[in-house]
Amino acid sequence: MTLSILLGMIGPWQVVIIIAIVILLFGAKKIPELMKGVGKGIREFKDATKEGSDDEDKNIEKKSE
Repeated sequence: MTLSILLGMIGPWQVVIIIAIVILLFGAKKIPELMKGVGKGIREFKDATKEGSDDEDKNIEKKSE
């Protein structure tokens, strides 16, 4: 039971190790490009979910008329 509790906690050393591995895998020059791609993907996802909720609102308005 205590093992499952310890596995869920991420400390500062684990974050440092993860960052070091990412830098080794992708290189320092590729990381900004990678983050730009992640940000673009998140923005597109938010826009798509916003459009979906807007469509649902329009459908609800049409049904109520």
